[in-house]
Amino acid sequence: MSMWIQAQQLQGESLHQMQALYGHHFPIEVRHYLAQWIESQLWDSVELDNPAEETKAKCLLDNLVGELQRKAQLQGGEDGFLLKIKLGHYANQLKSTYDRCPVELVRCIKHILQSEQRLVQQATNASCGGGGQAMDTLSQRHQQINQTFEELRLDTQETENELRKLQHSQEYFIIQYQENLRIQAQLSSLSSLPPAERSQRETSLQSKRSTVEAWLTREAGTLQKYRLDLSERHQKTLRLLRNQQTLILDEELIQWKRRQQLAGNGGPHEGGLDVLQSWCEKLADLIWQNRQQIRRCEHLTQQLPLPGPMEELLSKLDTDITDIISALVTSTFIIEKQPPQVLKTQTKFAATVRLLVGGKLNVHMNPPQVKAVIVSEQQAKALLKNESTHSESSGEILNNNCVMEYHQATGTLSAHFRNMSLKRIKRSDRRGAESVTEEKFTVLFESQFSVGGNELVFHVKTLSLPVVVIVHGSQDNNATATVLWDNAFAEPGRVPFIVPDKVLWPQLCEALDMKYKAEMHSGRGLSEDNLVFLAQKAFTSSSSNAGEYRNMTISWAQFNRESLPGRSFTFWQWFDGVVELMKKHLKPHWSDGAILGFVNKQQAQDMLLSKPNGTFLLRFSDSEIGGITIAWVAENPNKLGERLVWNLLPYTSKDFSIRSLADRISDLNHLLFLYPDRPKDDVFSKYYTPPLSKAVDGYVKPQIKQVVPEFTTPNPEPSAGPAAFMDQTASPSVGHPGSFSVYPPMTDTMLDPDVDFNLEDTMDVARHVEELLRRPLVNQWSSQQS
Repeated sequence: MSMWIQAQQLQGESLHQMQALYGHHFPIEVRHYLAQWIESQLWDSVELDNPAEETKAKCLLDNLVGELQRKAQLQGGEDGFLLKIKLGHYANQLKSTYDRCPVELVRCIKHILQSEQRLVQQATNASCGGGGQAMDTLSQRHQQINQTFEELRLDTQETENELRKLQHSQEYFIIQYQENLRIQAQLSSLSSLPPAERSQRETSLQSKRSTVEAWLTREAGTLQKYRLDLSERHQKTLRLLRNQQTLILDEELIQWKRRQQLAGNGGPHEGGLDVLQSWCEKLADLIWQNRQQIRRCEHLTQQLPLPGPMEELLSKLDTDITDIISALVTSTFIIEKQPPQVLKTQTKFAATVRLLVGGKLNVHMNPPQVKAVIVSEQQAKALLKNESTHSESSGEILNNNCVMEYHQATGTLSAHFRNMSLKRIKRSDRRGAESVTEEKFTVLFESQFSVGGNELVFHVKTLSLPVVVIVHGSQDNNATATVLWDNAFAEPGRVPFIVPDKVLWPQLCEALDMKYKAEMHSGRGLSEDNLVFLAQKAFTSSSSNAGEYRNMTISWAQFNRESLPGRSFTFWQWFDGVVELMKKHLKPHWSDGAILGFVNKQQAQDMLLSKPNGTFLLRFSDSEIGGITIAWVAENPNKLGERLVWNLLPYTSKDFSIRSLADRISDLNHLLFLYPDRPKDDVFSKYYTPPLSKAVDGYVKPQIKQVVPEFTTPNPEPSAGPAAFMDQTASPSVGHPGSFSVYPPMTDTMLDPDVDFNLEDTMDVARHVEELLRRPLVNQWSSQQS
């Protein structure tokens, strides 16, 4: 079922939100009549912040306009006449609107499709009740927020009505007050009249004045009561506004920021800001309405001063409402797209900041400029304490100024920094054993703008997630460790950038599993057995009981400062090496379940000895960063009847960039079954490299093949033509008959069941073979015979 069909079934608030997505910028009729076409286009393939993608966006715009025009031409008959005109009009409208900025059309449609998907998903979860308790809680909280907004809307409308009544009453009071002044003036002028006439008129005017003054006295009390009642209503509304704002900013927005931080470790995407922005805009609208009402009350009080505490009450209300809107504006200046947390100098990077209430407060009418500077941890602390750090920075960022742009289609006000580069960095004095990859910086974004016709001026600033600055790629893995630890264990509202020095082992397991799954792009994460293996490595323990590690703590020093016993690398460096190897070369095999990986040598031996000869498994090397080895069970060639487990020298990324794992396994004919009992071709054949083509222009292409001398068996010859490869035979005793002895024979000690086999010479042989094959054939023979 298409997304549009599902979207049409939305009801209530969800339907209202869906309808609000459309307008002059993109008519809902276009969505309706081109639903299938729109949903089939690759809108996500366009990078919105990349100017080079404009050509691709222009192509999508032209195709959309063309599709609309074709749809219009298909309309016939009396009923189709108006639709034909309307679709043609929309085609021209979209062409004129987006012809100069086609990327904005893509941004608009992506926003619409994502919003529809979210609304449909929410409706589906609500209807089937299968979203779980967490989804129910989320729905209840969102429902509570929406109900509170409705209550605030009604309260604000009610105070508006009461304010109009007060204004009307006060205007009538002033008229009567002026009438009383006129009567008094008439009484004063009676002295010039004859006594008889003066006495008659004086009695009448005094009676009239008494009536008006009595009314004025009574009405003054009523007006004062109206003012006090209205002030109490505003106080109640402000309390409700403050509570609602606290719920949205201190809970919902903070949770979004926390999800954004965990996404840096590979957690689920933080989600869009559309719902949060709609809430913040409603808050801004309600706050501004109430602020205007309070200002009007102040004006009425100044226009007609009455005895009582009204001036003090209104002054406090004005201060409170200004504080509320200031908190809203400053808190909704956020970083939508964080700069990279491992930041290399002299390297281009990007970031996006957004003001969630910018459109509602018309900030875009005078677009503000945003500046980015990099500051140290100490400078960040001073900023949060409101200590002056004006113009202080810890480095120089190029292209660090950007004007905020308003995107009418999505209603967002944001600044896209596309080409920033950190030119230099100034480091602080390090503490104790702290290395440069443990020093944290942050990118400070700041701006200044006014709202309400310069009535309120705001200086806003926001800090990025912690950034570790490196100058060389070799520092990347240690910097990543600092970032992972900070993202995983930072507490909301912390002093920059304090994190615990020790955490529970299960907490670290959760962070490692999140990172691993994200890098593998796989639902297969780290199993309990994998985590036990990691615990054994981290704590130098032999226990295989997962329960023993649940209450243990691991320190930062154990994680990535102190080397593992007997090794020259830390726990994290070993784990990160595994991740890098897997994500570059072995992701499909992990997803297929072909790699056990987290198995030590003794475990591999115990597992394989119970299986038939030729059974093998893949495990990560304990001794080498980013290494993976093959362990297999076979007969001991030196002792009849004895079975041994053999371990091949670990492969690294360098090896797999030359020949893939699947091809290497295919080369080794003695490997038959992947543990426990899967025929290797069933698992790996889909990844084998196809056979090389025949010789072209008299040249024969060489092929690298891997052999293990003691386990080499003859391969069947190709069905036609000469062999397209030469075996790299290390031992003549197990090589093919007639093969050339390129290098001196190796001794049998090169492969030992208790040590890893060294295949370093494999590529040297291959290169020598390739060199031989490039020479004229006669020269090769003559060199061999000599």
